[in-house]
Amino acid sequence: MITWNRRDFLRNAGALMAAGLVGSHAQANLPAAPRAGAIRALGKTGIKTTLLGMGTGTHGWKRNSDQIRQGKETFLSTLTEAYELGLRYFDLADMYGSHPYMREAMQRAHMKREELTLLTKTVARNADGVRDDIERFRKELDTDYIDIVLLHCMTSGDWVERLKPCMDVLSEYKTKGIIRAHGVSCHNLDAMKNAAASPWVDVMLSRINPFGLHMDGTIEEVVDVLRTGHAAGKGMLGMKIAGEGQAVDRLDESLRFVLNLGCIDAITIGFVTPEQLRDTVQRIERIAAA
Repeated sequence: MITWNRRDFLRNAGALMAAGLVGSHAQANLPAAPRAGAIRALGKTGIKTTLLGMGTGTHGWKRNSDQIRQGKETFLSTLTEAYELGLRYFDLADMYGSHPYMREAMQRAHMKREELTLLTKTVARNADGVRDDIERFRKELDTDYIDIVLLHCMTSGDWVERLKPCMDVLSEYKTKGIIRAHGVSCHNLDAMKNAAASPWVDVMLSRINPFGLHMDGTIEEVVDVLRTGHAAGKGMLGMKIAGEGQAVDRLDESLRFVLNLGCIDAITIGFVTPEQLRDTVQRIERIAAA
């Protein structure tokens, strides 16, 4: 069973209501859900964000995704409702084409930038490309800084040596305060192991579910690496909780598993519609209350 501190629960609930963070959509469809919007520390990064984050790149590729294919208004409505329900973590990427949508949602919903954790990813593989990407990302998002920038999709263990110039650029931007943390998203077990061992990595975004779907090793292998990263103080973010949609009918089981591991700080799920978002928020509420 997920353990929740009653004092934290009441404080989070009170803060959400007092700050007006639960908007009209949330009030019309379900009660305040402070569990999904509970504030979590991302390792030793100094960044705090919500347990549940909204992913924006379901089947994302070449600046397109299922979110974009739903149409602009549906995408913006889902982003806006996520904010109104208390979510403050948004998982973006250049590959997904989601930056302009996030910018417009921020403007439309009058989101407070200081409350948000904006994570994005670059597929650039040289120093100049990373520099160009960060400057372009800031313009696309209309923000002075980005909370987390990841090197996207590490598929081999040699990334630590091969991408050192890219890592140096991200370190420079972190020193300047242009980004708050850097790290990697992994699609390979050796890449994960090296991320967990690397002092440079602040944040790891890793695939995890209890079914072994679209993961980078066996469940036991992946969990072992995640625990290593967590013990090292890295911000540990989980993705593919529903196995890229293949385990939607077993989502409760997956949420229980991931939230009880003790080594995942926050999770991202790619919601395509507001209905999917509300359903998951309700599931987390029920699971946490059980």
